[in-house]
Amino acid sequence: MFIDRKTELGLLNQRYQSAQAQLFVLYGRRRVGKTELLRAFCTDKPHLFFIATLSSDAEQLATFSQQIYGLLHAEVLPGFTYPSWEAAFRALADLPMQPRPIVVLDEFTYLISGNKAVPSILQKVWDEKLKDTQLMLVLCGSYIGIMETEVLGYQAPLYGRRTASALLRPLDLPSAALFYPHYSAEDQFTAWAVVGGMPFYLRIFQDSQSIFANIRQHILDAQTGTLFNEPRLLLMEELREPRNYFSILRAIAQGRTRLNEITQAAGVGDVNTTARYLDILQQMRLVTRRVPATEPQPEKSKKGLYQIEDHFLRFWFRYVHPNQSSLDLGLADAVLTQRVQPDLDHFAAAAFEEAAVTLTGRLAQAGQLDFLPERIGGWWHRKAEMDVLAVNLTEKTALVGECKWSIHPVGTRVLDELKQKAQIFQQEHGIENIQYAVFARRGFTPELEEASQAEGVRLFTVESLVNPG
Repeated sequence: MFIDRKTELGLLNQRYQSAQAQLFVLYGRRRVGKTELLRAFCTDKPHLFFIATLSSDAEQLATFSQQIYGLLHAEVLPGFTYPSWEAAFRALADLPMQPRPIVVLDEFTYLISGNKAVPSILQKVWDEKLKDTQLMLVLCGSYIGIMETEVLGYQAPLYGRRTASALLRPLDLPSAALFYPHYSAEDQFTAWAVVGGMPFYLRIFQDSQSIFANIRQHILDAQTGTLFNEPRLLLMEELREPRNYFSILRAIAQGRTRLNEITQAAGVGDVNTTARYLDILQQMRLVTRRVPATEPQPEKSKKGLYQIEDHFLRFWFRYVHPNQSSLDLGLADAVLTQRVQPDLDHFAAAAFEEAAVTLTGRLAQAGQLDFLPERIGGWWHRKAEMDVLAVNLTEKTALVGECKWSIHPVGTRVLDELKQKAQIFQQEHGIENIQYAVFARRGFTPELEEASQAEGVRLFTVESLVNPG
Protein backbone atom coordinates (compact mmCIF):
# COMPACT_ATOMS: atom_id res chain seq x y z
CA MET A 1 0.00 0.00 0.00
CA PHE A 2 1.54 3.29 -1.14
CA ILE A 3 -0.22 6.31 0.34
CA ASP A 4 -0.03 9.99 -0.60
CA ARG A 5 3.36 11.55 -1.57
CA LYS A 6 1.60 13.20 -4.53
CA THR A 7 3.71 16.35 -4.25
CA GLU A 8 7.00 14.43 -4.20
CA LEU A 9 5.95 12.11 -7.03
CA GLY A 10 4.87 15.15 -9.02
CA LEU A 11 8.27 16.77 -8.55
CA LEU A 12 10.11 13.60 -9.58
CA ASN A 13 7.94 13.18 -12.69
CA GLN A 14 8.36 16.85 -13.59
CA ARG A 15 12.14 16.44 -13.48
CA TYR A 16 11.92 13.18 -15.43
CA GLN A 17 10.04 14.93 -18.25
CA SER A 18 12.72 17.60 -18.52
CA ALA A 19 14.94 17.64 -21.58
CA GLN A 20 18.15 17.88 -19.56
CA ALA A 21 20.19 15.53 -17.40
CA GLN A 22 18.91 15.43 -13.85
CA LEU A 23 20.76 15.08 -10.55
CA PHE A 24 18.01 14.74 -7.95
CA VAL A 25 18.79 14.57 -4.23
CA LEU A 26 16.22 12.91 -1.95
CA TYR A 27 16.89 12.65 1.75
CA GLY A 28 15.04 12.15 5.01
CA ARG A 29 14.95 10.14 8.20
CA ARG A 30 15.14 6.38 8.20
CA ARG A 31 11.67 4.75 7.95
CA VAL A 32 10.13 7.82 6.32
CA GLY A 33 9.48 5.98 3.03
CA LYS A 34 12.19 7.22 0.65
CA THR A 35 12.83 3.83 -0.96
CA GLU A 36 9.10 3.14 -1.37
CA LEU A 37 8.63 6.55 -2.99
CA LEU A 38 11.46 5.93 -5.46
CA ARG A 39 10.25 2.43 -6.29
CA ALA A 40 6.77 3.81 -6.99
CA PHE A 41 8.34 6.47 -9.23
CA CYS A 42 10.52 3.96 -11.11
CA THR A 43 7.82 1.31 -11.61
CA ASP A 44 7.02 1.98 -15.28
CA LYS A 45 10.39 3.42 -16.31
CA PRO A 46 13.77 1.85 -17.20
CA HIS A 47 15.89 2.04 -14.08
CA LEU A 48 18.83 0.78 -12.07
CA PHE A 49 18.14 0.68 -8.34
CA PHE A 50 21.34 0.30 -6.32
CA ILE A 51 21.03 0.11 -2.53
CA ALA A 52 24.37 0.68 -0.79
CA THR A 53 25.20 -1.28 2.36
CA LEU A 54 27.81 -1.20 5.10
CA SER A 55 29.98 -3.72 3.24
CA SER A 56 33.47 -2.84 1.98
CA ASP A 57 34.07 -0.32 -0.76
CA ALA A 58 35.29 -3.07 -3.11
CA GLU A 59 32.09 -5.10 -2.56
CA GLN A 60 29.93 -2.04 -3.19
CA LEU A 61 31.74 -1.30 -6.44
CA ALA A 62 31.40 -4.94 -7.52
CA THR A 63 27.65 -5.00 -6.87
CA PHE A 64 27.11 -1.68 -8.64
CA SER A 65 29.23 -2.88 -11.59
CA GLN A 66 27.14 -6.05 -11.96
CA GLN A 67 23.91 -4.00 -12.10
CA ILE A 68 25.28 -1.67 -14.76
CA TYR A 69 26.65 -4.59 -16.79
CA GLY A 70 23.26 -6.29 -16.61
CA LEU A 71 21.59 -3.26 -18.21
CA LEU A 72 24.20 -2.99 -20.95
CA HIS A 73 24.42 -6.67 -21.90
CA ALA A 74 22.00 -9.50 -22.48
CA GLU A 75 24.04 -11.85 -20.29
CA VAL A 76 25.64 -11.06 -16.95
CA LEU A 77 29.37 -11.73 -16.75
CA PRO A 78 30.02 -13.36 -13.36
CA GLY A 79 32.64 -11.56 -11.32
CA PHE A 80 32.77 -8.53 -13.60
CA THR A 81 33.82 -5.33 -11.82
CA TYR A 82 34.81 -1.95 -13.18
CA PRO A 83 38.36 -1.02 -12.18
CA SER A 84 37.23 2.11 -10.31
CA TRP A 85 34.22 4.17 -9.29
CA GLU A 86 35.12 6.63 -12.01
CA ALA A 87 34.91 3.91 -14.64
CA ALA A 88 31.57 2.72 -13.22
CA PHE A 89 30.09 6.21 -13.25
CA ARG A 90 31.38 6.82 -16.79
CA ALA A 91 29.64 3.62 -17.89
CA LEU A 92 26.29 5.18 -16.99
CA ALA A 93 26.68 7.40 -20.06
CA ASP A 94 26.51 4.23 -22.21
CA LEU A 95 23.03 3.27 -20.99
CA PRO A 96 20.27 3.47 -23.65
CA MET A 97 18.87 7.00 -23.37
CA GLN A 98 15.49 6.39 -25.01
CA PRO A 99 13.39 6.03 -23.02
CA ARG A 100 15.25 8.01 -20.41
CA PRO A 101 16.94 5.80 -17.75
CA ILE A 102 16.83 6.40 -14.00
CA VAL A 103 19.77 5.44 -11.80
CA VAL A 104 19.05 5.46 -8.07
CA LEU A 105 21.92 5.37 -5.58
CA ASP A 106 20.02 4.60 -2.38
CA GLU A 107 21.73 4.97 1.02
CA PHE A 108 24.32 7.16 -0.68
CA THR A 109 25.79 8.05 2.72
CA TYR A 110 26.96 4.42 3.07
CA LEU A 111 29.01 4.89 -0.10
CA ILE A 112 30.54 8.05 1.38
CA SER A 113 31.39 6.33 4.67
CA GLY A 114 33.14 3.56 2.73
CA ASN A 115 34.97 5.89 0.35
CA LYS A 116 35.14 9.64 1.07
CA ALA A 117 36.20 10.31 -2.52
CA VAL A 118 32.93 9.08 -4.10
CA PRO A 119 31.26 12.56 -4.20
CA SER A 120 34.36 14.09 -5.82
CA ILE A 121 34.60 11.29 -8.35
CA LEU A 122 30.91 11.60 -9.21
CA GLN A 123 31.27 15.38 -9.55
CA LYS A 124 34.14 14.96 -12.01
CA VAL A 125 32.25 12.44 -14.16
CA TRP A 126 29.04 14.50 -14.00
CA ASP A 127 30.83 17.61 -15.23
CA GLU A 128 32.77 15.81 -17.95
CA LYS A 129 30.14 13.43 -19.28
CA LEU A 130 26.85 12.74 -17.50
CA LYS A 131 25.44 16.29 -17.55
CA ASP A 132 25.28 16.08 -21.35
CA THR A 133 23.20 12.88 -21.38
CA GLN A 134 19.50 12.13 -20.77
CA LEU A 135 20.29 10.35 -17.50
CA MET A 136 18.25 10.97 -14.35
CA LEU A 137 20.51 10.26 -11.39
CA VAL A 138 18.92 10.14 -7.92
CA LEU A 139 21.05 10.30 -4.77
CA CYS A 140 19.12 9.15 -1.72
CA GLY A 141 20.25 9.10 1.91
CA SER A 142 18.98 8.76 5.47
CA TYR A 143 21.66 10.61 7.43
CA ILE A 144 20.26 14.11 7.09
CA GLY A 145 23.32 15.86 8.47
CA ILE A 146 25.70 14.06 6.10
CA MET A 147 23.44 14.64 3.09
CA GLU A 148 23.20 18.35 3.87
CA THR A 149 26.96 18.79 4.37
CA GLU A 150 28.55 16.23 2.01
CA VAL A 151 26.05 16.47 -0.88
CA LEU A 152 24.10 19.72 -0.62
CA GLY A 153 26.51 21.89 1.37
CA TYR A 154 28.46 24.83 -0.05
CA GLN A 155 31.78 23.04 0.54
CA ALA A 156 30.58 19.75 -0.97
CA PRO A 157 32.05 18.60 -4.32
CA LEU A 158 28.55 18.18 -5.77
CA TYR A 159 27.43 21.64 -4.74
CA GLY A 160 25.67 23.40 -7.61
CA ARG A 161 25.17 20.20 -9.64
CA ARG A 162 21.81 19.10 -8.27
CA THR A 163 18.86 20.04 -10.44
CA ALA A 164 16.33 19.49 -7.65
CA SER A 165 16.16 18.16 -4.10
CA ALA A 166 13.55 17.19 -1.55
CA LEU A 167 13.60 16.52 2.17
CA LEU A 168 11.00 13.79 2.65
CA ARG A 169 9.03 14.47 5.81
CA PRO A 170 6.72 12.20 7.81
CA LEU A 171 3.14 11.90 6.54
CA ASP A 172 0.66 14.42 7.86
CA LEU A 173 -2.41 13.47 9.88
CA PRO A 174 -4.89 13.16 6.96
CA SER A 175 -2.48 10.87 5.08
CA ALA A 176 -1.67 8.80 8.17
CA ALA A 177 -5.39 8.31 8.82
CA LEU A 178 -5.73 6.51 5.47
CA PHE A 179 -3.83 3.56 6.97
CA TYR A 180 -6.77 2.90 9.29
CA PRO A 181 -10.04 3.02 7.31
CA HIS A 182 -11.89 1.00 9.99
CA TYR A 183 -11.02 3.33 12.85
CA SER A 184 -13.14 6.29 13.92
CA ALA A 185 -11.65 9.74 13.31
CA GLU A 186 -10.77 9.90 17.00
CA ASP A 187 -8.89 6.59 16.88
CA GLN A 188 -7.18 7.60 13.62
CA PHE A 189 -5.93 10.70 15.37
CA THR A 190 -4.79 8.78 18.45
CA ALA A 191 -2.86 6.27 16.34
CA TRP A 192 -1.08 9.17 14.61
CA ALA A 193 -0.38 10.77 17.99
CA VAL A 194 1.33 7.54 19.10
CA VAL A 195 3.28 6.41 16.02
CA GLY A 196 3.48 9.67 14.06
CA GLY A 197 3.77 9.90 10.31
CA MET A 198 6.47 7.32 9.55
CA PRO A 199 4.95 4.85 7.06
CA PHE A 200 6.88 1.90 8.53
CA TYR A 201 5.41 2.51 11.97
CA LEU A 202 1.93 3.23 10.64
CA ARG A 203 1.81 -0.10 8.82
CA ILE A 204 2.54 -2.05 11.99
CA PHE A 205 -0.62 -0.94 13.81
CA GLN A 206 -3.77 -2.77 12.66
CA ASP A 207 -7.22 -1.20 12.77
CA SER A 208 -8.73 -4.64 13.42
CA GLN A 209 -7.75 -4.21 17.08
CA SER A 210 -7.90 -1.33 19.55
CA ILE A 211 -5.23 1.35 20.00
CA PHE A 212 -4.28 -0.08 23.39
CA ALA A 213 -4.05 -3.61 22.00
CA ASN A 214 -1.70 -2.32 19.30
CA ILE A 215 0.43 -0.50 21.87
CA ARG A 216 0.60 -3.61 24.05
CA GLN A 217 1.52 -5.97 21.19
CA HIS A 218 3.80 -3.87 19.03
CA ILE A 219 5.47 -1.42 21.43
CA LEU A 220 5.43 -2.73 25.01
CA ASP A 221 6.14 -6.42 24.42
CA ALA A 222 9.87 -6.87 25.06
CA GLN A 223 9.94 -10.27 23.34
CA THR A 224 7.94 -9.82 20.14
CA GLY A 225 7.14 -6.09 19.87
CA THR A 226 8.35 -4.88 16.48
CA LEU A 227 8.78 -1.34 17.77
CA PHE A 228 10.05 -2.16 21.26
CA ASN A 229 13.71 -1.51 20.42
CA GLU A 230 13.25 0.68 17.34
CA PRO A 231 14.37 4.05 18.83
CA ARG A 232 17.32 2.40 20.56
CA LEU A 233 18.53 0.85 17.30
CA LEU A 234 17.91 4.09 15.39
CA LEU A 235 19.94 6.25 17.77
CA MET A 236 22.73 3.73 18.32
CA GLU A 237 23.22 3.47 14.58
CA GLU A 238 23.31 7.21 13.94
CA LEU A 239 24.96 8.69 17.05
CA ARG A 240 28.37 8.30 18.65
CA GLU A 241 27.24 8.88 22.25
CA PRO A 242 23.68 7.54 22.33
CA ARG A 243 23.57 7.43 26.15
CA ASN A 244 23.76 11.23 26.43
CA TYR A 245 21.17 11.72 23.71
CA PHE A 246 18.91 9.22 25.49
CA SER A 247 19.16 11.27 28.67
CA ILE A 248 18.26 14.47 26.83
CA LEU A 249 15.32 12.93 24.97
CA ARG A 250 13.97 11.37 28.16
CA ALA A 251 14.20 14.74 29.94
CA ILE A 252 12.21 16.42 27.16
CA ALA A 253 9.65 13.61 27.11
CA GLN A 254 9.11 14.10 30.84
CA GLY A 255 8.24 17.77 30.36
CA ARG A 256 11.58 19.55 30.67
CA THR A 257 11.41 21.88 27.70
CA ARG A 258 13.80 24.73 28.50
CA LEU A 259 17.56 24.48 28.02
CA ASN A 260 18.37 24.87 31.73
CA GLU A 261 15.74 22.30 32.73
CA ILE A 262 17.00 19.78 30.18
CA THR A 263 20.61 20.31 31.30
CA GLN A 264 19.76 19.68 34.96
CA ALA A 265 17.55 16.65 34.28
CA ALA A 266 19.84 14.99 31.73
CA GLY A 267 23.11 15.52 33.60
CA VAL A 268 25.30 15.49 30.48
CA GLY A 269 27.32 18.61 31.27
CA ASP A 270 26.73 22.35 31.20
CA VAL A 271 24.21 24.23 29.05
CA ASN A 272 26.72 24.61 26.21
CA THR A 273 27.24 20.84 26.05
CA THR A 274 23.49 20.21 26.13
CA ALA A 275 22.97 22.84 23.42
CA ARG A 276 25.42 21.02 21.12
CA TYR A 277 23.56 17.74 21.59
CA LEU A 278 20.25 19.49 20.93
CA ASP A 279 21.63 21.04 17.75
CA ILE A 280 22.47 17.58 16.40
CA LEU A 281 19.03 16.23 17.37
CA GLN A 282 17.47 19.17 15.51
CA GLN A 283 19.58 18.46 12.43
CA MET A 284 18.25 14.89 12.54
CA ARG A 285 14.68 16.27 12.73
CA LEU A 286 14.16 14.42 16.01
CA VAL A 287 13.81 17.53 18.16
CA THR A 288 12.34 20.92 17.32
CA ARG A 289 12.69 24.27 19.08
CA ARG A 290 9.45 26.22 19.34
CA VAL A 291 9.17 29.96 19.98
CA PRO A 292 6.10 32.21 20.21
CA ALA A 293 4.81 33.05 16.72
CA THR A 294 5.33 36.76 17.45
CA GLU A 295 9.10 36.49 17.93
CA PRO A 296 10.83 38.62 15.24
CA GLN A 297 14.11 36.63 15.37
CA PRO A 298 13.20 33.05 16.37
CA GLU A 299 16.80 31.78 16.37
CA LYS A 300 17.83 34.44 18.93
CA SER A 301 14.72 34.23 21.10
CA LYS A 302 15.21 33.33 24.76
CA LYS A 303 11.68 31.93 24.90
CA GLY A 304 12.52 28.74 23.02
CA LEU A 305 10.99 25.45 24.18
CA TYR A 306 12.33 22.09 23.00
CA GLN A 307 10.00 19.31 21.94
CA ILE A 308 10.54 15.84 20.52
CA GLU A 309 9.35 16.23 16.95
CA ASP A 310 8.76 12.56 16.17
CA HIS A 311 5.58 11.30 17.84
CA PHE A 312 6.77 7.74 18.28
CA LEU A 313 10.05 8.80 19.90
CA ARG A 314 8.00 11.05 22.17
CA PHE A 315 5.81 8.09 23.14
CA TRP A 316 8.75 5.69 23.56
CA PHE A 317 10.75 8.00 25.80
CA ARG A 318 7.69 8.73 27.89
CA TYR A 319 6.43 5.18 28.43
CA VAL A 320 8.97 2.58 27.28
CA HIS A 321 12.40 3.89 28.25
CA PRO A 322 11.45 4.79 31.88
CA ASN A 323 9.76 1.38 32.32
CA GLN A 324 12.44 -0.71 30.60
CA SER A 325 13.14 -2.92 33.62
CA SER A 326 9.47 -3.73 34.16
CA LEU A 327 8.94 -4.48 30.48
CA ASP A 328 12.00 -6.75 30.42
CA LEU A 329 10.35 -8.71 33.25
CA GLY A 330 7.27 -9.27 31.07
CA LEU A 331 5.08 -6.71 32.83
CA ALA A 332 3.71 -5.15 29.65
CA ASP A 333 0.10 -5.45 30.86
CA ALA A 334 0.89 -3.61 34.09
CA VAL A 335 2.76 -0.84 32.27
CA LEU A 336 -0.15 -0.48 29.86
CA THR A 337 -2.83 -0.22 32.57
CA GLN A 338 -0.86 1.75 35.16
CA ARG A 339 1.31 4.03 33.01
CA VAL A 340 -0.07 4.34 29.47
CA GLN A 341 -3.86 4.18 29.77
CA PRO A 342 -4.28 6.79 32.56
CA ASP A 343 -1.96 9.25 30.79
CA LEU A 344 -2.59 8.78 27.06
CA ASP A 345 -5.16 11.58 26.78
CA HIS A 346 -2.68 14.02 28.29
CA PHE A 347 -0.01 12.74 25.90
CA ALA A 348 -2.31 13.09 22.85
CA ALA A 349 -3.24 16.66 23.75
CA ALA A 350 0.14 17.98 22.52
CA ALA A 351 -0.35 16.30 19.14
CA PHE A 352 -3.86 17.77 18.99
CA GLU A 353 -2.38 21.26 19.31
CA GLU A 354 0.13 20.48 16.54
CA ALA A 355 -2.65 19.27 14.26
CA ALA A 356 -4.67 22.43 14.95
CA VAL A 357 -1.70 24.65 14.02
CA THR A 358 -1.20 22.61 10.83
CA LEU A 359 -4.89 22.93 9.90
CA THR A 360 -4.68 26.68 10.42
CA GLY A 361 -1.77 26.72 7.96
CA ARG A 362 -3.87 24.75 5.46
CA LEU A 363 -6.70 27.28 5.79
CA ALA A 364 -4.26 30.11 5.10
CA GLN A 365 -2.87 28.31 2.03
CA ALA A 366 -6.39 27.79 0.74
CA GLY A 367 -7.24 31.47 1.23
CA GLN A 368 -9.84 30.63 3.88
CA LEU A 369 -8.62 33.14 6.45
CA ASP A 370 -9.77 36.76 6.27
CA PHE A 371 -6.17 38.01 6.26
CA LEU A 372 -2.69 36.96 5.15
CA PRO A 373 -0.78 35.69 8.21
CA GLU A 374 2.93 36.42 8.57
CA ARG A 375 3.44 33.68 11.14
CA ILE A 376 1.52 30.67 12.43
CA GLY A 377 2.26 28.74 15.61
CA GLY A 378 1.57 29.04 19.31
CA TRP A 379 2.03 31.91 21.76
CA TRP A 380 3.04 32.10 25.39
CA HIS A 381 3.68 34.90 27.82
CA ARG A 382 4.23 35.11 31.57
CA LYS A 383 0.51 35.90 31.97
CA ALA A 384 -1.13 33.74 29.31
CA GLU A 385 -0.69 31.02 26.69
CA MET A 386 -2.56 30.25 23.48
CA ASP A 387 -2.41 26.97 21.56
CA VAL A 388 -2.93 28.43 18.08
CA LEU A 389 -1.98 31.82 16.69
CA ALA A 390 -2.02 33.09 13.11
CA VAL A 391 -0.91 36.72 13.09
CA ASN A 392 -0.11 39.62 10.81
CA LEU A 393 1.62 42.16 13.05
CA THR A 394 1.83 44.70 10.25
CA GLU A 395 -1.93 44.68 9.69
CA LYS A 396 -2.56 44.19 13.44
CA THR A 397 -4.82 41.21 12.76
CA ALA A 398 -4.80 37.73 14.31
CA LEU A 399 -6.69 34.49 14.70
CA VAL A 400 -6.31 32.85 18.13
CA GLY A 401 -7.33 29.31 18.99
CA GLU A 402 -7.81 27.01 21.96
CA CYS A 403 -7.54 23.19 21.83
CA LYS A 404 -9.38 20.84 24.18
CA TRP A 405 -8.70 17.10 23.96
CA SER A 406 -11.55 16.37 26.37
CA ILE A 407 -14.16 13.61 26.40
CA HIS A 408 -16.82 16.25 27.10
CA PRO A 409 -18.27 18.75 24.62
CA VAL A 410 -16.61 22.15 24.92
CA GLY A 411 -18.74 25.01 26.22
CA THR A 412 -18.71 28.80 26.32
CA ARG A 413 -16.39 28.91 29.36
CA VAL A 414 -13.49 27.90 27.09
CA LEU A 415 -14.34 30.72 24.67
CA ASP A 416 -14.55 33.20 27.54
CA GLU A 417 -11.11 32.14 28.79
CA LEU A 418 -9.70 32.43 25.27
CA LYS A 419 -11.03 35.97 25.02
CA GLN A 420 -9.32 36.88 28.29
CA LYS A 421 -6.00 35.54 26.98
CA ALA A 422 -6.56 37.39 23.71
CA GLN A 423 -6.91 40.68 25.61
CA ILE A 424 -3.45 40.19 27.12
CA PHE A 425 -2.10 39.33 23.67
CA GLN A 426 -3.72 42.43 22.13
CA GLN A 427 -2.23 44.69 24.78
CA GLU A 428 1.24 43.18 24.30
CA HIS A 429 1.29 43.45 20.50
CA GLY A 430 -1.17 46.21 19.59
CA ILE A 431 -3.54 43.88 17.72
CA GLU A 432 -6.75 45.61 16.64
CA ASN A 433 -8.69 42.85 14.83
CA ILE A 434 -8.98 39.43 16.40
CA GLN A 435 -10.81 36.25 15.42
CA TYR A 436 -11.43 33.13 17.48
CA ALA A 437 -11.28 29.39 16.89
CA VAL A 438 -11.92 26.43 19.16
CA PHE A 439 -10.73 22.89 18.45
CA ALA A 440 -12.46 20.06 20.32
CA ARG A 441 -12.29 16.29 20.51
CA ARG A 442 -15.97 15.59 21.14
CA GLY A 443 -17.74 18.61 19.72
CA PHE A 444 -19.43 21.59 21.37
CA THR A 445 -22.35 22.47 23.59
CA PRO A 446 -25.42 24.07 21.99
CA GLU A 447 -24.54 27.32 23.79
CA LEU A 448 -21.09 27.50 22.18
CA GLU A 449 -22.50 26.61 18.77
CA GLU A 450 -25.02 29.44 19.18
CA ALA A 451 -22.25 31.85 20.19
CA SER A 452 -20.24 30.68 17.20
CA GLN A 453 -23.05 31.62 14.84
CA ALA A 454 -23.54 35.00 16.48
CA GLU A 455 -19.88 36.00 16.80
CA GLY A 456 -18.24 34.20 13.88
CA VAL A 457 -16.17 31.88 16.07
CA ARG A 458 -14.68 29.00 14.08
CA LEU A 459 -15.32 25.54 15.54
CA PHE A 460 -13.32 22.46 14.57
CA THR A 461 -13.68 18.85 15.71
CA VAL A 462 -11.19 16.02 15.40
CA GLU A 463 -12.96 15.05 12.17
CA SER A 464 -12.02 18.47 10.77
CA LEU A 465 -8.36 17.75 11.43
CA VAL A 466 -8.38 14.17 10.13
CA ASN A 467 -10.41 14.98 7.00
CA PRO A 468 -9.72 18.68 6.22
CA GLY A 469 -10.84 18.39 2.62
